[in-house]
Amino acid sequence: MIAFKEWANVCEALITGQSAVILRKGGIHEGRGGFEFKHPEFALFPTWFHTQGSRLKWTPPEPERFQFPPEDERQTVDIDGHARLVKVWKVTDWAKVEALAPLHVWDEQIVKERFVYDDESCLHVALVRAYKLPARWTFPYERGYGGCRSWVTVPEPPAGAQEGSTVAMNDAAFDDLSFQISRLLD
Repeated sequence: MIAFKEWANVCEALITGQSAVILRKGGIHEGRGGFEFKHPEFALFPTWFHTQGSRLKWTPPEPERFQFPPEDERQTVDIDGHARLVKVWKVTDWAKVEALAPLHVWDEQIVKERFVYDDESCLHVALVRAYKLPARWTFPYERGYGGCRSWVTVPEPPAGAQEGSTVAMNDAAFDDLSFQISRLLD
């Protein structure tokens, strides 16, 4: 099973329907080819690595729930949702990235930092359909999950764990968001 590591507050925004957009530059362990959204479906693996709740425009109702210990002390991983990739854009025009501001949860400063992080100014913008699991899936944390990497292989979920998942954002809201993003980026 493949999981996508993302800030815990962003995972929560996705599975509660507050967002359906992931902005990604990539981690330092992405390899020579750089970051890619290469998996059509993935579990949402919440992290607190590098995260700062103040760097988002949206705060979950219970932010204290996401205060994880340092990676070397973490004992378990709690997965509350999964996502299906709908469309990805590699955006190299800052004006287009700025125009997306009302459609995602990150504040402008963190988006700028991600956009101009290395030699190539760009950002991967993914539209995802997120789903909330009917019950939290918990498994032991392993050292290999740590560090600046976007994709990790995790144990298979228990049989039937995804059955009964509920779509996070209703169809009308998702279709509207999809239209707005496509209008800006296509």
